[in-house]
Amino acid sequence: MPDDLRSDLAHLFRRAGFGATPEQLDAAVRAGYAASVTDLITPRAADLGADATPAPAFELAQPPGRGATTTQRRSYQMQVATEGKQLMLWWLDRMVMADQPFAEKMTFFWHGHFATALQKVRSSALMLRQNQLLRSHGMGTFDALDLAVAQDPAMMIWLDTNQNVAAHPNENFARENMELFTLGYGRYTENDVKESARAYTGWRYLRRTDAFTEIARLHDGGSKTLLGQTGNFDGGDAIRILTHSQASRQWIPTRVWSRFARTVTFDPVVPELAAAYGPDLDLKALFTATFTAAEFLQTKGELVKQPVEYVVGLLRALGLRPSSVRYLAVLRALGQVPFDPPNVGGWPADEGWLTTAASLARLQFAHAAAKAADLSAVEQTARRDRIDAVTQLLSIDGFGATTTAALNEVADDPVTFVTLALCAPEYVVN
Repeated sequence: MPDDLRSDLAHLFRRAGFGATPEQLDAAVRAGYAASVTDLITPRAADLGADATPAPAFELAQPPGRGATTTQRRSYQMQVATEGKQLMLWWLDRMVMADQPFAEKMTFFWHGHFATALQKVRSSALMLRQNQLLRSHGMGTFDALDLAVAQDPAMMIWLDTNQNVAAHPNENFARENMELFTLGYGRYTENDVKESARAYTGWRYLRRTDAFTEIARLHDGGSKTLLGQTGNFDGGDAIRILTHSQASRQWIPTRVWSRFARTVTFDPVVPELAAAYGPDLDLKALFTATFTAAEFLQTKGELVKQPVEYVVGLLRALGLRPSSVRYLAVLRALGQVPFDPPNVGGWPADEGWLTTAASLARLQFAHAAAKAADLSAVEQTARRDRIDAVTQLLSIDGFGATTTAALNEVADDPVTFVTLALCAPEYVVN
């Protein structure tokens, strides 16, 4: 039973965090599974690791106006690029150093769900603000989260909310909020998109004052019909209608289950999760139900680690920190850089990460990390016990026959041995 419990807890820490150290698993085994879920989701102490990685202090720079010189434009572009790298490395470092990894894993999940990119927002100050919003609101209620994101400057820039006026409604945010954020594709009509866009008209982010406002003369004050409800709706009404719809109460649990358990369009466990999520749209209850569902422990090996999960988990396991931009180069080669999703749909999942190019990038990164790490936990172990030592180090259950044979071939070379373990399917697949 302890071995089964340890395996279940290792699975929990991989999915709700980025893996666990042997010491963390020992403590979790003593606490038990249910208590460990509670400790992950509702930690009882300050996160000293996260507190030791303070966020960069960015000024909210004004983009060059029409009359700006080439030099001014180039200077602004360099500032955006430099600050962007600082921002990306800061979050990677925070993920690696956090004592309470679920907060970062949850924030990363919402970053993919409400995907917003620095390449268009062009302000690290605003992207950092959104990151902090996702962390602070991501365990509350979903209607409050969706409203906060809708009025967040980075999202408003990303989906052109400032261009949405009564005379010429812009449908970008209205469409994506339905298709990706609240309902899921096919659960709304084109007329719902148009009516929802009318509701958001007049919303503005004013860069010069750094404030959200509603401009009455730009708002469409007429009657609107959205998901079968009719009224003189504004943006807040639209979000309330969408997030409290039956479609949304199925979509959000499905999205959480797909990212933390197994990728599905529907799963028999979803109604159970939706019941926990409830009419209050309680995200903390939804995450708790996800990790305590009996089906959750049946999903071992059913998700491919996303590149950020892989890199952060590897660094945590080996006791390393992302100290230079080469870690961003690795993530770019793997296809996933924080604050730079490819589009509003975010990043792919599972098999999308299993490409030949990604395998080579993982191999090169794993080898460099193994060379830089303290491998004494493996080196000081007898050759015959090294496979057990590396499974403990990486908090996985073990290796199949093919991987075991390959590891035994290189067991006398700790760096190559650990590199191979880090690239093995048993580690790459979560």
